[in-house]
Amino acid sequence: MAEPRDDEFYTGYLPEAPPGVAAHVRRTITWLLLIVVAAALILVFGQNGFSSAAYEFLVFRDFEGVVRERPYPVLEVDQPSTADGRSPFYLVAPGKFGAGAEVEGFDGRRVRLSGSLIYRGDQTMIEVQPGSVEAAEGTASAASEVALGSHTLRGRIVDSKCYLGIMKPGATKPHRACATVCIRGGIPPLLLVADEAGPVAQLLLVGADGRAVNAEVLDMVDEPVEITGEVVRRDDLLVLYADPSTYRRL
Repeated sequence: MAEPRDDEFYTGYLPEAPPGVAAHVRRTITWLLLIVVAAALILVFGQNGFSSAAYEFLVFRDFEGVVRERPYPVLEVDQPSTADGRSPFYLVAPGKFGAGAEVEGFDGRRVRLSGSLIYRGDQTMIEVQPGSVEAAEGTASAASEVALGSHTLRGRIVDSKCYLGIMKPGATKPHRACATVCIRGGIPPLLLVADEAGPVAQLLLVGADGRAVNAEVLDMVDEPVEITGEVVRRDDLLVLYADPSTYRRL
């Protein structure tokens, strides 16, 4: 391929560049285009795929079940296909707030409400439409709990609303500020336990006495931590009872 010679000179008003200059420019542009295409392909195929988490934005459904206010609001929805015949759905309010104000006074009572589903895997949440909670007829059975013993677990603390579907990704360092605001607003905090293949368990964090721990974990959001406590299966939810003062940073 021709190379520009020392005696070749080109100015912009000439109709054509000398052969050597033209060939050099074409070759340079071709290589630049190939580099750009290769970089784009590396960026596209090198990224992690999105999770299966979903948020049914502006899709409102009607739900009925039993409210449990503490430590964080959940709605026990009838699910005949499950072992206990019900499944607990986390309840949150629009924005970065928990649903405590929406369900106040309904603890242990059967209600109807409207809201949007947020879900990831077998974990489900309802973003409650303000003012939609009302009493319903029917009885409420006691919550089912199975003690799974004491465990030491390592993971990261995330806010359940974003992680389950509102944001993608709903965890990792870039999301830390958002998660902190959500947990401060009453969104239930989760311990996300993962290995190299990805998340293996999500455990609802409560105090050793069963209290909500939002205010006590704010400075540890999305930090690697080790927590030792009692694990309980409450229907479909795993709950980790531990005093936040015993959480150990890694």
